[in-house]
Amino acid sequence: MAIKQYNPTTPARRGMTSQDLSDITTRKPLKSLTKSKKQNAGRNNAGRITVRHRGGGVKRHYRLMNHNLPAGMVVTVEHIEYDPNRSARIARVKDQNGLYHYILADTSMTVGKVIQSGAEAPIEQSNRMPLANIPVGTQIYAIELHPGKGAQMVRSAGTKAQLMAKEGDYAQVRLPSGEVRKFRLEATAAIGVVGNVQHQNIKIGSAGRKRRKGIRPTVRGVVMNAADHPHGGGDGGRHGAGKAPRTPWGQLTLGYRTRRRKDVAGHIVRSRHDAKRKK
Repeated sequence: MAIKQYNPTTPARRGMTSQDLSDITTRKPLKSLTKSKKQNAGRNNAGRITVRHRGGGVKRHYRLMNHNLPAGMVVTVEHIEYDPNRSARIARVKDQNGLYHYILADTSMTVGKVIQSGAEAPIEQSNRMPLANIPVGTQIYAIELHPGKGAQMVRSAGTKAQLMAKEGDYAQVRLPSGEVRKFRLEATAAIGVVGNVQHQNIKIGSAGRKRRKGIRPTVRGVVMNAADHPHGGGDGGRHGAGKAPRTPWGQLTLGYRTRRRKDVAGHIVRSRHDAKRKK
């Protein structure tokens, strides 16, 4: 997939690029698999802002995805669609019972392709099966963290993981971050690479385009008053150079680990931080 360039008719257009939609086969989603999406502007049920810099943006409809195709299901790709709620493309598929589903589209999906799921499925791209049945070294995506719960990891555009080894009841998978993690062999994954690979190369170009995405402006802490941010204050000169970056509430950011769940520690074979140090 190529990136669409713009003629420099304005300063914003000079550096702006957008995604090429030539691989999309229909512009209209299936109405039965969509629902309205409420804009909360980053606020929780108490009305307090829990995620900053959110609000506005164009209206979206959420596509009801199926991240857990049951074993034995055979589906046929009918359309490749754009999804405003995720970076990847989605595929509208029809199963053997005539029911429609939305699944993540990988780089090999085209209209008419037949996809199978389950332990008996052949080892081919887009097919979904347990990690126990996938050969070591295969590139995979849409991996289950807990067997039967549905895919939770490696779902963004252009991402892929690699099955590194199998030992006992677990498989070792190298994730896109470089982390090597253990998964149960019963957990399922799809073979291939998530589509829309060029998504990371898109340049927004203008502030208005960012607002249409529902992202509001961000103000740097160093230009605030000391009462508003730990980086704020000063006489207009260079200040805050010796302090570690912090949030407005004083929590460390860069290099500060925030993972709270202790039960995942035994499943991590190699941290992503260790992988970056070796590079």
